[in-house]
Amino acid sequence: MIDQARPYVLLLARVAVGVIFLVHGYQKFATMGLAGTTKFFESVGIPLAGVAAPVVAVLEVVGGLALIAGAALPIVGLLLAVDMVGAIVFVHAANGFGVADGGFEFVLALAVASLAIGFTGGGALAVDGLLSRRRTATATA
Repeated sequence: MIDQARPYVLLLARVAVGVIFLVHGYQKFATMGLAGTTKFFESVGIPLAGVAAPVVAVLEVVGGLALIAGAALPIVGLLLAVDMVGAIVFVHAANGFGVADGGFEFVLALAVASLAIGFTGGGALAVDGLLSRRRTATATA
């Protein structure tokens, strides 16, 4: 029973985490704007904030979409985890663990979830899984 549910649970996790990243990346463009995001990055000491802000915004939007689709999961999972480690180091670590105090609890969960999704195949309807099945079928034919 657990083996039958696993692909659908991974699909649900993949889509939920992908939507979170997509929304956070979109906010960096639409709500804060890249200028506001750059200013914030400068205020917390992120090096090369003018480069980092658009890179992070694009990574979170494209990475979120890739998670939702289940595409390039190991690469996207690793990149999003590194993004969240940066958020922990530069923003959240000084506030302790609890999310209510601006701590790193939520960001850590996103980092680990990204890695877990990235290295488990993504579950049902993942583009990566569909492509690997096609390659396997073509190779055996």
